[in-house]
Amino acid sequence: MEIFDKKTASEVAAKLLEIEAIRLQPNNPFTWASGWKSPIYCDNRLALSYPKVRKFIKNKLIEAVQEYFPNVEAIAGVATAGIPQGALLADKMDLPFLYVRSKAKGHGMENMIEGKVTPGQKVVVIEDLVSTGGSSLKAVADLKAAGFEVLGMMAIFTYGFDVAKQNFEEAGVKLVCLSDYSSMLPQALADDFIDDYTLASLVEWRKNPSEWPK
Repeated sequence: MEIFDKKTASEVAAKLLEIEAIRLQPNNPFTWASGWKSPIYCDNRLALSYPKVRKFIKNKLIEAVQEYFPNVEAIAGVATAGIPQGALLADKMDLPFLYVRSKAKGHGMENMIEGKVTPGQKVVVIEDLVSTGGSSLKAVADLKAAGFEVLGMMAIFTYGFDVAKQNFEEAGVKLVCLSDYSSMLPQALADDFIDDYTLASLVEWRKNPSEWPK
């Protein structure tokens, strides 16, 4: 798991905080599907409604893909939030686009992958957010099963959990993110979204999210 660069990580975090795509509320935590209590909620789909932010993210994704995966031949989005980001990227780069469903369509062709399947094609997968990496890596496995050569994955934001790093390493998949939780915290403090006391609570959550708050 890599961060594209520190400057981009801070800039992306600042923009996501500004449009409330990232919301921080440790005193009124969110409950994830896993049952974890979380002081953060990240919904990068909101960036699509802000043209300047949308364009900035798109251009940074392009820079990162060109740097890390210069031999890319197609872009694949992970349903659902990775679809619009991936489509924007593919259009700007003049590359084929396809997307991977979370489960096969229950009628018609019953496709898992929507778009032209070209075995051997070098593809980069686009995700909006990586938490544990489970659903993201399932999409990678589905693409590989269909015959694609997956060069790696790009994501807008990651919580940076150790389990995610381990999952991607074990799967042999390179993950590059524009920003992450560790980059977001000092930016949130600098922009007055949180104070020092809140920062301490947010740091504790990141250390052991399943047991937070104590």
